[in-house]
Amino acid sequence: MDRRLSRCPAGPVARTADTRGMDTDLQELLKSLRVWDPEVTTLPGLDPAAAPDAPLPLFAAWLAEAAAAGEREPHTMSLATADEEGRPDVRVVMLHGADAAGWAFATHADSRKGRQLAARPHAALAFYWPVLGRQVRVRGPVATAPAEQARADLRVRSTGALAAALTGRQSEVLGSLEELAEASRTAWERAEDDPGAEAPTWTLYRLRPTEVEFFQGDARRRHVRLRYRRAAAGDTWTRELLWP
Repeated sequence: MDRRLSRCPAGPVARTADTRGMDTDLQELLKSLRVWDPEVTTLPGLDPAAAPDAPLPLFAAWLAEAAAAGEREPHTMSLATADEEGRPDVRVVMLHGADAAGWAFATHADSRKGRQLAARPHAALAFYWPVLGRQVRVRGPVATAPAEQARADLRVRSTGALAAALTGRQSEVLGSLEELAEASRTAWERAEDDPGAEAPTWTLYRLRPTEVEFFQGDARRRHVRLRYRRAAAGDTWTRELLWP
């Protein structure tokens, strides 16, 4: 073998071989993974006839059951928005509350998701609790809560959450990790010295659902999907089953 070739692993042939190897490794890993492993997952079932007339009580019950079953961070959810050109974006955020006014979450108004919501005030949420084989999907228009509610929301968060809010500049380009460390150190000091400190761009959002879907997994893939649709006027709901 030509030694010059043996010392050139970065060449086109080597790169192609490495890529194929990574693709094979990824496919083998995917094949080895299981969904709803019975050793760690219980599939409790969903009886549509016993479901409440509105989605919020069922959501509250499912959230509590997920927490009781050992689901880690059951209050986290995927938040999907769209930018000015309609291109989708998604990230995981924390649920701050759910009541008749809607499902609540918070972020900076000048963050990427804040700007997207300002341009297109509609969003979708997705909760996934694999320990019970359950999902909940929520979609509808989004509105900002009054500023005093956003301030109250921030005051009940942890010192770390307040420090993160005070650091600000979310989604902006960061020059270095050292720059972040310095800004974070200053924010932590302020949060510890002044627990009532305000972050002007911190905004509480509420998604008022027009649709809420509850998905209960089934071992034989006969999944139960129960969708609630809000009437055009008022707070009455229509319930319907969907094919899995």
